[in-house]
Amino acid sequence: MRFFKINLTIVFLLVCILLISAQADAQAKYQFKIATIAPEGSIWTTRFRDFAAEVGEKSKGEIAFKIYPGGIMGDDRAVYRKMRIGQLHGGGFTMTGIGRIVGDFRVMGLPFLFRSYEEVDHVKKGLWPSFSRAFADKGLELIAMTEVGFVYSMSTSPVATLAKLKERKIWAPEGDPISIAYLKTLGITPLPLTVPDVLTSLQTGMVETVFNSLYGTIVLQWFTKTKYITDIPFGYAYGGLLLDRKKFNKLPDNYQSMIKKTALKYFSQLIADTRKSNSDSRKVLEENGVSMVAPDPEDLQIMRDMSIKTAEQMQGTAFSQEIYNETTKLLEEYRKHEK
Repeated sequence: MRFFKINLTIVFLLVCILLISAQADAQAKYQFKIATIAPEGSIWTTRFRDFAAEVGEKSKGEIAFKIYPGGIMGDDRAVYRKMRIGQLHGGGFTMTGIGRIVGDFRVMGLPFLFRSYEEVDHVKKGLWPSFSRAFADKGLELIAMTEVGFVYSMSTSPVATLAKLKERKIWAPEGDPISIAYLKTLGITPLPLTVPDVLTSLQTGMVETVFNSLYGTIVLQWFTKTKYITDIPFGYAYGGLLLDRKKFNKLPDNYQSMIKKTALKYFSQLIADTRKSNSDSRKVLEENGVSMVAPDPEDLQIMRDMSIKTAEQMQGTAFSQEIYNETTKLLEEYRKHEK
């Protein structure tokens, strides 16, 4: 009986907390409903909640963010559609999902484009104005860029050569023309699927090779099926926090500025957290029976060369020639300085 009473007390307290939270959101003068496929409890949703809490505090409760994590509002396409009709006011988008709306945002996702995070940071900073203008033209406000990190090829059996890779049933993100075109350049026809469909497809054997960051494969539980990781970054994956521009522009100027400054603080920390989590995840994966496989050097060079060929093919379709030229100029600028 006593245990029953304790449980009732806990339930009552939880209900009170939820009611207080809902009441606080209802009292906010400016409310933003945000959705993302990032799982609840991941570093991405955790940092977003920290950001939202500080914005609420700085605005004295006038601004509130409500987050719908874990894909409960659907994938990136569904989130964008709901933004168009006013059901949502923003989203944490992947480069693949939002690349359908602003193609130039895809450019940093070219396979084997970057060699280090230092290169990523230099190019991202240089491209930010171009990205911001492109999103503004589509009625979106770019608040921050997020990061998944360097992604690796992960398989149900060891893949060290291009010949072995061609034998596998390979996944590509649905709606990602760059990955699909690149794999086809290698002589591979991938199976396009949304991210939420990947784990089930691995479990049924529909796909055998996927691509993810080391932390991402743990969060999404893909590592339970992909016990072999080819130990070379295949590409770089990222995303962005975007708000409906009309709603954002209804905020007073000081609030707009405050949100962007607060986002810079928390999302810069998020990127640092993500990189640390990816680094720490290598040991976690190895402790859970995942093996790192060294790629064949000659095949690796072929794959890098094919990336350049894919970039040439994709200009003017997946992204503009202008954004590609800007990207390669920034990259060359950094590498020249490093020498």
